[in-house]
Amino acid sequence: MVNDALNALARDLEAQARELGFCAFGVAAAEEDADRAARLDAWLADGMHGSMDWMADRAHHRRSPQGLWPEARRVIALGMSYAPAGDPLSLAEVPEVGRISVYAQGADYHDWVKKALKNLARWLVSEADKRRLGPAGVKVFTDTAPVMEKPLAAAAGLGWQGKHTNMVSREHGSWLFLGEIYTTLELPLSAEGRDRCGSCRACQDACPTQAFPSPYRLDARRCVSYLTIEHKGPIPEEFRVGLGNRIYGCDDCLAVCPWNKFAETAHRLKAFLPRAELTAPRLAELLTLDDAGFRKLFSGSPIKRIGRDRFVRNCLYAAGNSGNAALMAQVAPLQADPDPAVAEAARWAAQRLKASPPTGGEDPPKLTEAP
Repeated sequence: MVNDALNALARDLEAQARELGFCAFGVAAAEEDADRAARLDAWLADGMHGSMDWMADRAHHRRSPQGLWPEARRVIALGMSYAPAGDPLSLAEVPEVGRISVYAQGADYHDWVKKALKNLARWLVSEADKRRLGPAGVKVFTDTAPVMEKPLAAAAGLGWQGKHTNMVSREHGSWLFLGEIYTTLELPLSAEGRDRCGSCRACQDACPTQAFPSPYRLDARRCVSYLTIEHKGPIPEEFRVGLGNRIYGCDDCLAVCPWNKFAETAHRLKAFLPRAELTAPRLAELLTLDDAGFRKLFSGSPIKRIGRDRFVRNCLYAAGNSGNAALMAQVAPLQADPDPAVAEAARWAAQRLKASPPTGGEDPPKLTEAP
């Protein structure tokens, strides 16, 4: 009888999750998986986490859900789609603009996913009590806790970790925001996701900085997303040309995944729609941002987390790669910027632009607030 009641609760829970905007749902065990833990240990031992010290500092929590919360029995894994309507790679040959990763062009997903997770967790606690299944303990997470979200999502059947190490779904491609609810309830387990990458290596070949030493393994120290978001100080010169005009994150390995052809924007929440001023922002305007201007432009955006200095540093590398000598008007003053990394990036960009002829072309949309 208890199993029947838990099965019914799981079915209703999935329906409630979809009402809240989640398009992917599954349940995994909370016990430690030896292979999963071993892969984490090996990755950390090889230093592939770069300067993300928190990953090593709390590895004992990250290894398994029960390592973080011993009372956990199940992990409810959930996904929200942010599938883009257009081609994320379309601006690769438009050097006068900066490319922002699709996930960061709309509202901060942390806020929206966490809010929905809390609502779903409250529903679960209430329903477990109504159905006399005992007090349900719950904890919710999305991205900011020591949780191996992608392996857990794969264990819960949301998809599989592709060769680019990100989640791939048959229904949603590579465009899923992930969240988890740890619970003491022993809900029925979902079937684990099956790897369907086959012989495809599109994501491996697309990486501009060769960040994959082998399929299913990412060296964060070479990854454009890591370099433009997590890495502090000057970016190593060997990677600067590879950045191209990417100023926050990188979508290349995600965008080329063949499974994206099944992803539908109908599943995407309105909050994740791109803001007009962030789809093709002009480098000439971004380079003039001071701290106040940066905070205003990126209010409610995940980009705000990296701060003005790191963001302008990224824009300077893009300017240096642009070949547009007209950007010297914005680059030159930044050589005296108080932030050493910004000043050094400006000097690098200026050197590359000195011999570049001015470029023309149609101006993309300006940085104005969307109506």
